[in-house]
Amino acid sequence: MTTVRSAERRRPAGVRKLSVIRRLRRDYPVLLLATPGLLVILAFQYYPLLGNVIAFQDYQPYLGIDQSLWAGLDNFKVIFDGDPEFLNAVKNTLILTVIQTVIVFPAPIVVAVVLHSLLSNRLRQLVQSIIYLPHFMSWVIVVAVFQQVLGGTGMINNWLRSNGHDPLHIIGNVEVFRALLTSQVLWKDTGWATILFLAVLSQIDRALYEASSVDGAGRWRQTWHVTLPGLKPIIILLLILKLGDSLTVGFEQTVLQQQAVGVDASEVLDTYVYNNGIIGGNWGVAAAVGLVKSAVALTLVLTANKIAHRLGEEGVYRG
Repeated sequence: MTTVRSAERRRPAGVRKLSVIRRLRRDYPVLLLATPGLLVILAFQYYPLLGNVIAFQDYQPYLGIDQSLWAGLDNFKVIFDGDPEFLNAVKNTLILTVIQTVIVFPAPIVVAVVLHSLLSNRLRQLVQSIIYLPHFMSWVIVVAVFQQVLGGTGMINNWLRSNGHDPLHIIGNVEVFRALLTSQVLWKDTGWATILFLAVLSQIDRALYEASSVDGAGRWRQTWHVTLPGLKPIIILLLILKLGDSLTVGFEQTVLQQQAVGVDASEVLDTYVYNNGIIGGNWGVAAAVGLVKSAVALTLVLTANKIAHRLGEEGVYRG
């Protein structure tokens, strides 16, 4: 009550707090514009969450959710009992997550800083257009491009054979499969991910660079003491979001190349859910794994956001 009364005392004289009905009347045009998007989110994002109930059922598609028998926590045994296939999927997922966090996440930052340092706007726009293009290609096209370039009968191996060299075994090679996945993600998404960083860089006050230049700072020290601190909030925000998405490792990208290298080397949590649920018919087990994955991702986001608050950053949300 004290806080409410204090807020009322601080409110300027003559300014009345609008009621909910008055605010709805005032903002109804904006609310009407937002309604279609809200309905789409509710229909395709939140309503399907009710289907997670099949994680606790012996779900049969021809019976439906209403008539399928309850199985309790039996579907979670593959997780708690250490099913070898599940553990293999977890191992591959974690390894790819670490690799892509260490290599893929910083790549757009480096590209954005380099582009921002270019003096010629025309050159900068040309480079941006080129590196943005792969993002608009589907994973089917990206995988096909890599196969045409790096495959056994691809462009590089054909050139090596015509010049008397041994061909390279890249596509279908288990030992380089993770490096191949990482390089595909870098080629496809690095350019597009630079958009946010370039937008933030454009908002950094040029006076800071001029002041540091007067103090004798070179290009490297300006980057370290001006550019990176300016990018710090967006880097922390995107890193928190990345943690929430960390257990989701390119389903389409992986499943398209799984047959070439085998399940042992390529199985991740998303393909495990697909192979056991859609292909194998173990719908309850697949839903249980997906539910646990989502719970872990939510926990990572909440924990990382709390750590960001303790470090003085806003994070994804305040609280």
